Amino acid sequence: MSWFFLVFAGLMEVGGVIFLKVSDGFTNLKGTIGFVFFMGLSFLFLSLSLREIPISVGYGIWTGIGSAGSVLLGMFVFKETKNMKKLVLVGGIILCIVGLKFVS
Repeated sequence: MSWFFLVFAGLMEVGGVIFLKVSDGFTNLKGTIGFVFFMGLSFLFLSLSLREIPISVGYGIWTGIGSAGSVLLGMFVFKETKNMKKLVLVGGIILCIVGLKFVS
């Protein structure tokens, strides 16, 4: 169950980052509320996952999911620049996340 909590926490971090962008520097109330909601869930589920998963692995995977998800959503939802270099580097993050899971 801890691994489910960790992956869910990472996905909620991506949601938090999206709403951080939408909050427009915390001037948009709906975006700000969305940010607080998703990041609250993210930290809650991260803390639950760290009951059984070592912090070195859990935090690395949590930030990796958040980073990779944010880059991908930035490119495909917010129309940020897309190029093969970014996709290869995000692929590297994803490989590192999978690698951490297998060595732990």
